[in-house]
Amino acid sequence: MKSPALKAAVALTVAGILAASLTAVWASEEHEEEGHGDAHGAAHEAEGEGHGHGHGHEGAELLVTHPIKTDTEITRSYVAHIEASQHIELRALERGYLQDVFVDEGQLVKQGDPMFQIMPIIYQAEVKKAAAEVRFAKIEYQNTKLLKEGNVVSANEMALAKARLDKADAEASLAKAHLKLTKVIAPFNGIMNRLHVRKGSLLDEGELLTTLSDTSTMWVYFNVTEAEYLNYKQSHKGEETAPVRLMMANHKIFDHEGKIQTIEGEFNHETGTIAFRAAFPNPDALLRHGETGNVLMTNPLKDVIMIPQKATFEILDKKFVFVVDAENKVHARRIEVAAEVPHLFVISKGLTEEDTILVEGIRKVRENSRITPRMEAPEKVIEALDVFAE
Repeated sequence: MKSPALKAAVALTVAGILAASLTAVWASEEHEEEGHGDAHGAAHEAEGEGHGHGHGHEGAELLVTHPIKTDTEITRSYVAHIEASQHIELRALERGYLQDVFVDEGQLVKQGDPMFQIMPIIYQAEVKKAAAEVRFAKIEYQNTKLLKEGNVVSANEMALAKARLDKADAEASLAKAHLKLTKVIAPFNGIMNRLHVRKGSLLDEGELLTTLSDTSTMWVYFNVTEAEYLNYKQSHKGEETAPVRLMMANHKIFDHEGKIQTIEGEFNHETGTIAFRAAFPNPDALLRHGETGNVLMTNPLKDVIMIPQKATFEILDKKFVFVVDAENKVHARRIEVAAEVPHLFVISKGLTEEDTILVEGIRKVRENSRITPRMEAPEKVIEALDVFAE
Protein backbone atom coordinates (compact mmCIF):
# COMPACT_ATOMS: atom_id res chain seq x y z
CA MET A 1 0.00 0.00 0.00
CA LYS A 2 1.09 3.51 -0.78
CA SER A 3 1.93 5.83 2.05
CA PRO A 4 -0.30 8.88 2.73
CA ALA A 5 2.63 11.14 1.83
CA LEU A 6 3.00 9.50 -1.57
CA LYS A 7 -0.76 9.78 -2.26
CA ALA A 8 -0.69 13.46 -1.38
CA ALA A 9 2.25 14.08 -3.68
CA VAL A 10 0.53 12.33 -6.57
CA ALA A 11 -2.68 14.30 -5.97
CA LEU A 12 -0.80 17.61 -5.96
CA THR A 13 0.99 16.68 -9.18
CA VAL A 14 -2.26 15.75 -10.98
CA ALA A 15 -3.95 18.94 -9.78
CA GLY A 16 -1.04 21.00 -11.03
CA ILE A 17 -1.11 19.39 -14.46
CA LEU A 18 -4.89 19.85 -14.73
CA ALA A 19 -4.67 23.49 -13.71
CA ALA A 20 -1.93 24.14 -16.23
CA SER A 21 -3.93 22.44 -18.99
CA LEU A 22 -7.06 24.46 -18.26
CA THR A 23 -5.03 27.65 -18.20
CA ALA A 24 -3.48 26.78 -21.56
CA VAL A 25 -6.86 25.92 -23.10
CA TRP A 26 -8.40 29.15 -21.75
CA ALA A 27 -5.53 31.23 -23.09
CA SER A 28 -5.75 29.47 -26.48
CA GLU A 29 -9.47 30.05 -26.76
CA GLU A 30 -9.03 33.66 -25.72
CA HIS A 31 -6.39 34.13 -28.38
CA GLU A 32 -8.24 32.34 -31.21
CA GLU A 33 -11.76 33.58 -30.57
CA GLU A 34 -10.68 37.06 -29.45
CA GLY A 35 -13.31 37.50 -26.81
CA HIS A 36 -15.88 34.81 -27.88
CA GLY A 37 -17.82 33.44 -24.94
CA ASP A 38 -21.26 33.38 -23.43
CA ALA A 39 -23.66 36.30 -23.83
CA HIS A 40 -23.21 37.42 -20.23
CA GLY A 41 -19.45 37.72 -20.70
CA ALA A 42 -19.62 39.25 -24.18
CA ALA A 43 -18.24 42.66 -23.33
CA HIS A 44 -15.78 41.31 -20.77
CA GLU A 45 -14.03 39.05 -23.32
CA ALA A 46 -14.42 41.19 -26.48
CA GLU A 47 -12.86 44.22 -24.81
CA GLY A 48 -9.47 42.53 -24.81
CA GLU A 49 -9.11 40.66 -21.51
CA GLY A 50 -6.49 38.02 -22.09
CA HIS A 51 -4.97 40.14 -24.89
CA GLY A 52 -2.73 42.19 -22.64
CA HIS A 53 -4.88 45.34 -22.48
CA GLY A 54 -6.21 45.00 -18.94
CA HIS A 55 -7.47 48.15 -17.25
CA GLY A 56 -4.92 50.47 -18.78
CA HIS A 57 -7.51 51.99 -21.18
CA GLU A 58 -10.02 53.10 -18.56
CA GLY A 59 -11.06 56.64 -19.51
CA ALA A 60 -9.34 56.49 -22.93
CA GLU A 61 -10.62 58.83 -25.64
CA LEU A 62 -12.43 56.69 -28.21
CA LEU A 63 -14.50 57.41 -31.32
CA VAL A 64 -18.28 57.13 -30.94
CA THR A 65 -21.22 58.00 -33.16
CA HIS A 66 -24.97 57.52 -33.59
CA PRO A 67 -26.68 55.03 -35.89
CA ILE A 68 -27.93 56.73 -39.01
CA LYS A 69 -31.46 56.38 -40.35
CA THR A 70 -31.58 56.70 -44.10
CA ASP A 71 -32.67 55.21 -47.41
CA THR A 72 -30.35 52.75 -49.12
CA GLU A 73 -30.40 49.85 -51.49
CA ILE A 74 -29.02 46.35 -51.43
CA THR A 75 -27.90 44.24 -54.36
CA ARG A 76 -28.48 40.52 -54.25
CA SER A 77 -26.96 37.94 -56.57
CA TYR A 78 -28.93 35.01 -58.00
CA VAL A 79 -27.61 32.05 -59.95
CA ALA A 80 -29.08 32.30 -63.45
CA HIS A 81 -29.56 30.17 -66.55
CA ILE A 82 -29.40 31.94 -69.91
CA GLU A 83 -31.56 30.91 -72.87
CA ALA A 84 -32.22 32.34 -76.32
CA SER A 85 -35.62 33.99 -76.67
CA GLN A 86 -36.25 31.57 -79.55
CA HIS A 87 -34.58 28.18 -79.53
CA ILE A 88 -36.03 25.45 -81.73
CA GLU A 89 -35.17 22.05 -83.16
CA LEU A 90 -35.02 21.68 -86.94
CA ARG A 91 -36.17 18.22 -88.04
CA ALA A 92 -36.59 16.42 -91.34
CA LEU A 93 -40.19 16.64 -92.51
CA GLU A 94 -39.73 13.99 -95.21
CA ARG A 95 -37.90 10.69 -95.48
CA GLY A 96 -34.91 10.46 -97.83
CA TYR A 97 -31.20 10.98 -98.31
CA LEU A 98 -29.66 14.27 -97.21
CA GLN A 99 -28.46 15.69 -100.50
CA ASP A 100 -26.97 19.04 -99.42
CA VAL A 101 -26.04 20.98 -96.28
CA PHE A 102 -25.84 24.72 -97.01
CA VAL A 103 -24.77 25.95 -93.56
CA ASP A 104 -22.16 25.20 -90.93
CA GLU A 105 -22.15 24.96 -87.16
CA GLY A 106 -22.13 28.32 -85.39
CA GLN A 107 -23.12 30.19 -88.56
CA LEU A 108 -25.47 33.15 -88.44
CA VAL A 109 -28.36 32.49 -90.80
CA LYS A 110 -31.14 34.79 -91.93
CA GLN A 111 -34.82 34.05 -92.19
CA GLY A 112 -35.55 32.22 -95.48
CA ASP A 113 -31.97 31.01 -96.05
CA PRO A 114 -31.78 27.38 -97.27
CA MET A 115 -30.17 25.08 -94.70
CA PHE A 116 -30.74 21.46 -95.81
CA GLN A 117 -31.89 19.70 -98.98
CA ILE A 118 -33.32 16.18 -98.83
CA MET A 119 -33.10 14.29 -102.15
CA PRO A 120 -36.22 15.44 -104.03
CA ILE A 121 -36.28 13.03 -107.00
CA ILE A 122 -39.14 10.85 -105.75
CA TYR A 123 -41.21 13.87 -104.73
CA GLN A 124 -40.61 15.55 -108.10
CA ALA A 125 -41.97 12.43 -109.77
CA GLU A 126 -44.99 12.51 -107.49
CA VAL A 127 -45.64 16.10 -108.55
CA LYS A 128 -45.53 15.17 -112.23
CA LYS A 129 -47.83 12.20 -111.68
CA ALA A 130 -50.33 14.34 -109.77
CA ALA A 131 -50.24 17.00 -112.49
CA ALA A 132 -51.03 14.37 -115.13
CA GLU A 133 -54.00 13.11 -113.11
CA VAL A 134 -55.29 16.65 -112.82
CA ARG A 135 -55.18 17.06 -116.60
CA PHE A 136 -57.00 13.73 -117.07
CA ALA A 137 -59.70 14.65 -114.55
CA LYS A 138 -60.14 18.07 -116.13
CA ILE A 139 -60.69 16.53 -119.61
CA GLU A 140 -63.14 14.04 -118.14
CA TYR A 141 -65.01 16.82 -116.40
CA GLN A 142 -65.25 18.96 -119.58
CA ASN A 143 -66.60 15.99 -121.58
CA THR A 144 -69.16 15.21 -118.90
CA LYS A 145 -70.21 18.82 -118.86
CA LEU A 146 -70.91 18.74 -122.66
CA LEU A 147 -72.88 15.57 -122.25
CA LYS A 148 -74.92 17.10 -119.46
CA GLU A 149 -75.73 20.11 -121.61
CA GLY A 150 -77.10 17.67 -124.22
CA ASN A 151 -79.07 15.81 -121.54
CA VAL A 152 -77.04 12.66 -122.26
CA VAL A 153 -75.89 12.18 -118.65
CA SER A 154 -77.53 12.96 -115.36
CA ALA A 155 -76.63 15.67 -112.90
CA ASN A 156 -75.10 13.03 -110.63
CA GLU A 157 -72.59 12.04 -113.30
CA MET A 158 -71.68 15.69 -113.66
CA ALA A 159 -71.14 15.98 -109.89
CA LEU A 160 -68.96 12.86 -109.82
CA ALA A 161 -66.72 14.24 -112.57
CA LYS A 162 -66.35 17.49 -110.67
CA ALA A 163 -65.44 15.60 -107.49
CA ARG A 164 -62.76 13.58 -109.32
CA LEU A 165 -61.24 16.82 -110.63
CA ASP A 166 -61.22 18.37 -107.15
CA LYS A 167 -59.57 15.25 -105.75
CA ALA A 168 -56.86 15.37 -108.39
CA ASP A 169 -56.22 19.04 -107.66
CA ALA A 170 -55.87 18.27 -103.92
CA GLU A 171 -53.44 15.42 -104.57
CA ALA A 172 -51.38 17.69 -106.82
CA SER A 173 -51.20 20.33 -104.06
CA LEU A 174 -50.18 17.65 -101.57
CA ALA A 175 -47.41 16.40 -103.85
CA LYS A 176 -46.09 19.95 -104.25
CA ALA A 177 -46.13 20.42 -100.48
CA HIS A 178 -44.10 17.22 -99.98
CA LEU A 179 -41.58 18.43 -102.55
CA LYS A 180 -41.33 21.81 -100.86
CA LEU A 181 -40.68 20.17 -97.49
CA THR A 182 -37.55 18.47 -98.82
CA LYS A 183 -35.82 21.86 -98.50
CA VAL A 184 -35.38 23.05 -94.91
CA ILE A 185 -35.13 26.84 -94.63
CA ALA A 186 -34.41 29.08 -91.64
CA PRO A 187 -37.67 30.19 -89.99
CA PHE A 188 -35.99 33.23 -88.35
CA ASN A 189 -32.63 34.95 -87.97
CA GLY A 190 -30.41 32.98 -85.63
CA ILE A 191 -27.26 31.02 -84.93
CA MET A 192 -27.12 27.44 -86.11
CA ASN A 193 -25.92 24.98 -83.53
CA ARG A 194 -24.44 21.50 -83.77
CA LEU A 195 -25.04 19.35 -86.86
CA HIS A 196 -26.63 16.04 -85.94
CA VAL A 197 -26.47 14.58 -89.48
CA ARG A 198 -24.06 14.68 -92.38
CA LYS A 199 -24.46 14.88 -96.15
CA GLY A 200 -25.57 11.52 -97.54
CA SER A 201 -27.31 10.41 -94.36
CA LEU A 202 -30.57 8.52 -94.75
CA LEU A 203 -33.14 10.50 -92.82
CA ASP A 204 -36.37 9.34 -91.29
CA GLU A 205 -39.32 11.67 -91.01
CA GLY A 206 -38.90 13.77 -87.86
CA GLU A 207 -35.15 13.14 -87.46
CA LEU A 208 -33.24 15.93 -85.71
CA LEU A 209 -31.01 17.96 -88.06
CA THR A 210 -29.81 20.79 -85.80
CA THR A 211 -31.10 23.51 -83.49
CA LEU A 212 -31.43 27.22 -84.18
CA SER A 213 -31.16 30.02 -81.61
CA ASP A 214 -32.30 33.61 -81.96
CA THR A 215 -29.81 35.38 -79.68
CA SER A 216 -30.86 38.97 -80.38
CA THR A 217 -32.68 38.90 -77.04
CA MET A 218 -31.70 36.55 -74.24
CA TRP A 219 -34.01 35.27 -71.53
CA VAL A 220 -32.32 34.86 -68.16
CA TYR A 221 -34.08 32.71 -65.56
CA PHE A 222 -33.33 32.88 -61.83
CA ASN A 223 -35.10 31.77 -58.64
CA VAL A 224 -35.86 33.94 -55.62
CA THR A 225 -37.21 33.03 -52.20
CA GLU A 226 -40.72 33.80 -51.03
CA ALA A 227 -39.56 36.64 -48.77
CA GLU A 228 -37.50 38.23 -51.55
CA TYR A 229 -40.42 37.87 -53.97
CA LEU A 230 -42.71 39.71 -51.54
CA ASN A 231 -40.13 42.44 -51.00
CA TYR A 232 -39.76 42.87 -54.76
CA LYS A 233 -43.50 43.11 -55.40
CA GLN A 234 -44.02 45.56 -52.55
CA SER A 235 -41.14 47.81 -53.59
CA HIS A 236 -42.02 47.81 -57.32
CA LYS A 237 -45.75 48.50 -57.20
CA GLY A 238 -47.14 49.62 -60.55
CA GLU A 239 -43.91 48.88 -62.42
CA GLU A 240 -44.17 46.44 -65.29
CA THR A 241 -40.42 45.88 -65.42
CA ALA A 242 -37.45 46.41 -63.12
CA PRO A 243 -33.80 46.80 -64.22
CA VAL A 244 -31.24 44.10 -63.42
CA ARG A 245 -27.61 43.46 -64.33
CA LEU A 246 -25.90 40.25 -65.37
CA MET A 247 -22.55 39.02 -64.09
CA MET A 248 -21.17 36.57 -66.63
CA ALA A 249 -19.19 33.43 -65.89
CA ASN A 250 -15.90 35.35 -66.17
CA HIS A 251 -17.11 37.62 -63.31
CA LYS A 252 -17.49 40.62 -65.62
CA ILE A 253 -20.69 42.65 -65.86
CA PHE A 254 -22.57 42.34 -69.15
CA ASP A 255 -22.62 45.65 -71.02
CA HIS A 256 -26.39 45.88 -71.39
CA GLU A 257 -29.00 46.22 -68.68
CA GLY A 258 -31.87 43.77 -68.55
CA LYS A 259 -35.50 44.06 -67.50
CA ILE A 260 -37.58 41.65 -65.44
CA GLN A 261 -40.46 40.69 -67.72
CA THR A 262 -42.37 37.86 -66.10
CA ILE A 263 -42.69 35.92 -62.85
CA GLU A 264 -43.77 32.29 -62.82
CA GLY A 265 -47.29 31.54 -61.66
CA GLU A 266 -46.53 29.37 -58.63
CA PHE A 267 -43.82 28.53 -56.11
CA ASN A 268 -41.78 25.35 -56.19
CA HIS A 269 -42.78 23.62 -52.96
CA GLU A 270 -39.56 21.60 -52.86
CA THR A 271 -37.23 24.60 -53.01
CA GLY A 272 -39.54 27.35 -51.72
CA THR A 273 -38.61 29.59 -54.65
CA ILE A 274 -40.29 31.14 -57.66
CA ALA A 275 -38.75 31.75 -61.08
CA PHE A 276 -38.19 35.24 -62.52
CA ARG A 277 -37.40 35.89 -66.18
CA ALA A 278 -35.35 38.88 -67.28
CA ALA A 279 -34.73 39.90 -70.90
CA PHE A 280 -31.34 41.23 -72.00
CA PRO A 281 -30.56 42.75 -75.41
CA ASN A 282 -27.65 40.95 -77.05
CA PRO A 283 -26.67 43.01 -80.10
CA ASP A 284 -23.09 41.70 -80.21
CA ALA A 285 -24.18 38.06 -79.84
CA LEU A 286 -21.87 37.70 -76.85
CA LEU A 287 -24.36 35.62 -74.90
CA ARG A 288 -25.25 32.15 -76.16
CA HIS A 289 -28.00 29.71 -75.35
CA GLY A 290 -27.17 27.52 -72.35
CA GLU A 291 -24.74 29.88 -70.60
CA THR A 292 -24.85 30.55 -66.87
CA GLY A 293 -24.24 33.67 -64.80
CA ASN A 294 -25.57 35.66 -61.87
CA VAL A 295 -28.37 38.18 -61.98
CA LEU A 296 -27.73 41.23 -59.80
CA MET A 297 -31.00 42.72 -58.56
CA THR A 298 -31.08 45.91 -56.52
CA ASN A 299 -33.85 46.48 -53.98
CA PRO A 300 -34.45 49.86 -52.27
CA LEU A 301 -34.70 50.07 -48.46
CA LYS A 302 -36.58 52.97 -46.86
CA ASP A 303 -35.82 54.55 -43.44
CA VAL A 304 -33.47 51.86 -42.14
CA ILE A 305 -30.98 52.03 -39.28
CA MET A 306 -27.36 51.57 -40.39
CA ILE A 307 -24.06 51.32 -38.50
CA PRO A 308 -20.44 50.69 -39.51
CA GLN A 309 -19.52 47.02 -39.66
CA LYS A 310 -16.34 47.77 -37.71
CA ALA A 311 -18.48 48.81 -34.70
CA THR A 312 -19.72 45.24 -34.22
CA PHE A 313 -18.26 42.05 -32.81
CA GLU A 314 -19.46 38.46 -32.82
CA ILE A 315 -20.00 35.91 -30.09
CA LEU A 316 -21.33 32.47 -30.97
CA ASP A 317 -22.60 33.74 -34.36
CA LYS A 318 -24.48 36.58 -32.69
CA LYS A 319 -23.61 40.22 -33.29
CA PHE A 320 -23.11 42.84 -30.58
CA VAL A 321 -22.16 46.51 -30.25
CA PHE A 322 -20.96 48.58 -27.33
CA VAL A 323 -23.50 51.25 -26.38
CA VAL A 324 -22.29 54.25 -24.37
CA ASP A 325 -24.62 55.44 -21.61
CA ALA A 326 -25.05 58.90 -20.04
CA GLU A 327 -22.16 58.25 -17.63
CA ASN A 328 -19.86 57.38 -20.55
CA LYS A 329 -19.83 53.72 -19.58
CA VAL A 330 -20.00 51.04 -22.28
CA HIS A 331 -22.44 48.13 -22.29
CA ALA A 332 -22.68 45.26 -24.77
CA ARG A 333 -25.98 45.05 -26.65
CA ARG A 334 -27.09 42.35 -29.04
CA ILE A 335 -28.29 43.46 -32.48
CA GLU A 336 -29.93 41.78 -35.47
CA VAL A 337 -28.62 42.46 -38.97
CA ALA A 338 -31.19 42.60 -41.78
CA ALA A 339 -28.79 43.22 -44.68
CA GLU A 340 -25.21 44.04 -45.50
CA VAL A 341 -23.89 46.78 -47.76
CA PRO A 342 -20.25 47.82 -48.27
CA HIS A 343 -18.76 48.75 -44.84
CA LEU A 344 -22.21 48.95 -43.22
CA PHE A 345 -24.87 46.78 -41.61
CA VAL A 346 -28.60 47.41 -41.87
CA ILE A 347 -29.99 46.83 -38.37
CA SER A 348 -33.47 45.42 -37.87
CA LYS A 349 -33.44 45.19 -34.08
CA GLY A 350 -31.40 46.43 -31.12
CA LEU A 351 -30.61 50.09 -31.88
CA THR A 352 -32.26 53.46 -32.41
CA GLU A 353 -31.05 56.77 -33.82
CA GLU A 354 -30.58 58.14 -30.28
CA ASP A 355 -28.14 55.46 -29.15
CA THR A 356 -24.43 56.19 -28.95
CA ILE A 357 -22.22 53.35 -30.13
CA LEU A 358 -18.50 52.75 -29.86
CA VAL A 359 -16.81 52.71 -33.29
CA GLU A 360 -13.14 52.26 -32.42
CA GLY A 361 -11.33 50.63 -29.54
CA ILE A 362 -13.78 47.76 -29.11
CA ARG A 363 -10.99 45.50 -27.90
CA LYS A 364 -9.69 48.11 -25.47
CA VAL A 365 -12.77 48.22 -23.24
CA ARG A 366 -14.83 45.87 -21.12
CA GLU A 367 -18.36 45.89 -19.75
CA ASN A 368 -18.95 49.06 -17.66
CA SER A 369 -15.63 50.59 -18.70
CA ARG A 370 -15.71 54.36 -18.57
CA ILE A 371 -14.38 56.14 -21.66
CA THR A 372 -13.89 59.67 -22.92
CA PRO A 373 -16.14 59.73 -26.00
CA ARG A 374 -15.00 61.58 -29.12
CA MET A 375 -18.28 62.10 -30.95
CA GLU A 376 -18.42 62.34 -34.74
CA ALA A 377 -21.47 62.62 -36.98
CA PRO A 378 -22.45 59.31 -38.58
CA GLU A 379 -22.14 60.82 -42.06
CA LYS A 380 -18.51 61.75 -41.38
CA VAL A 381 -17.76 58.28 -39.97
CA ILE A 382 -19.27 56.59 -43.04
CA GLU A 383 -17.35 58.89 -45.37
CA ALA A 384 -14.11 57.93 -43.62
CA LEU A 385 -14.96 54.24 -44.11
CA ASP A 386 -15.26 54.76 -47.87
CA VAL A 387 -11.97 56.69 -48.06
CA PHE A 388 -10.20 54.00 -46.04
CA ALA A 389 -11.52 51.29 -48.38
CA GLU A 390 -10.14 53.09 -51.40
